[in-house]
Amino acid sequence: MFDTIQKIQALEAYRKSDNLGDFAILKSDLFGAKAEPMVAFKLQQVVGYHPYINLEELSKYPKGTFGREYADYMQANNLKPFNVSAELEEVAKRNVFALRYVVTHDIFHLLLGFDTSYAGEIGVYAFASSQNYSKSLKISLWLAKLLYPLLAPQQYKDIFDNVKKGIELGKKAEFLLGFRFEEHWAEPINELKIRLGLLP
Repeated sequence: MFDTIQKIQALEAYRKSDNLGDFAILKSDLFGAKAEPMVAFKLQQVVGYHPYINLEELSKYPKGTFGREYADYMQANNLKPFNVSAELEEVAKRNVFALRYVVTHDIFHLLLGFDTSYAGEIGVYAFASSQNYSKSLKISLWLAKLLYPLLAPQQYKDIFDNVKKGIELGKKAEFLLGFRFEEHWAEPINELKIRLGLLP
């Protein structure tokens, strides 16, 4: 109980700070986000792997590269990377699923072609659910299918189109959660998509 109270206090402190990645990974850890056993095994190659993402540096890459397209996407949507500080290294190593899902979430949006609307968010949930990352994401998808049409009725068609698209992409794509995206910034984004099974 005391440990849970400490976690909640830490979560509240990070929520008020500018450390979005720290807040996100603590929230996932607190609510018990866990990967399926096979997924946890596949994630061993990225335990503790979370290089700092600098959008200013990535924006210097040539147009059409993965790094430049990611920087442009983030800046166009007023988003900041979910960088995780060294202070949370223990949490990052203990819960590699929460770490990689947090750090790569916006990368998924870009590579899958889903925007930041409710319809775009549910597309990412559908993809993650289709790749069997965790039971919690399957529940999130189920809840989103109920709630998002009510929250954004004008997106009703796009919401269910994206669920279908996300599931289809998840079935044919490589296992994305364990991929070291941060080592491929200089690569043309379409070549990366082809390698990952996201384009024909």
